[in-house]
Amino acid sequence: MYRFSTLLLIAVAGLAAQLVDGGLGMGFGATSTTMLVMLAGLGPAGASAVVHTAELGTTLASGAAHWRFGNVDWKVVASIGLPGAIGAFAGATVLSNLATDAAQPVMSLILALIGLNLMLRFSRGITQRKLSAKPHSTPFLGGLGIFGGFIDATGGGGWGPVTTSTLLAAGRSEPRRIVGTVNTAEFLVTAAATAGFAIGMWDDLVANLAAVGALLVGGVIAAPIGAWLVSRLNPILLGGVVGTLIVVLNLPRVLAAFDTPDWGLWVARIAVLAAGAALSWRGARRAGAAKNNEAGAPVPVEKPAVHAA
Repeated sequence: MYRFSTLLLIAVAGLAAQLVDGGLGMGFGATSTTMLVMLAGLGPAGASAVVHTAELGTTLASGAAHWRFGNVDWKVVASIGLPGAIGAFAGATVLSNLATDAAQPVMSLILALIGLNLMLRFSRGITQRKLSAKPHSTPFLGGLGIFGGFIDATGGGGWGPVTTSTLLAAGRSEPRRIVGTVNTAEFLVTAAATAGFAIGMWDDLVANLAAVGALLVGGVIAAPIGAWLVSRLNPILLGGVVGTLIVVLNLPRVLAAFDTPDWGLWVARIAVLAAGAALSWRGARRAGAAKNNEAGAPVPVEKPAVHAA
């Protein structure tokens, strides 16, 4: 039975995670799982189960919206989503059968790596790429889907940071098509992860339904705010800050598993904060420089057509 104060913390976690997701287009799972473990005291498997059950509704709605706006490549959805579902089911099964003491450092390591990925990605600012007409191979998409799905289930999030970042870096499709396709495929991943948790820990999942509701309430409240903020926040700076905080919150738990002394944990926190601040500032400056260059580029003048007499 959850206390009201605990449910309030979970709702705050959902609100904060949705604000991050609204600003970056990714990060709901990693952010909310980190906050559920740190603030609400949920175990790794319980936190991931709550997040994925809550995401059933959000990913379905997101996929439907992207489909209406023509942002979905259904062939890629099948190629990456079905293997992703297999990886997610396997990850949920593994996490459900791990003891809490063993699962905690594993999940924290995965979340720390996701945060590091965000830090490094957004430190590069905005990278303009010339699109390649060559499509991704089915084995590549399948391997990426399995890996992304497994990370998503065992880490409580990570589908977007793993798959979206990789496909954007490859530059073989428009960003809107990549985001729409990956978000649509995420419903398959979320459904498979939830099924894995339901089979492995049904009683715990039912006992946490109040937490699922609280997370959804927080996310629903934040959704319109996130949509309003997305045009006013610097997504490059936000991505770096969020990635840094995820690493700061999770890395000490990983190091503690190796009996790192307290002073070592504080050194690690300070080092990550310093590196994160530097990388975030670098990314924001690069994004600003790219925007200024684009604004100052000469506008091509179309020559008038010459008609033959």
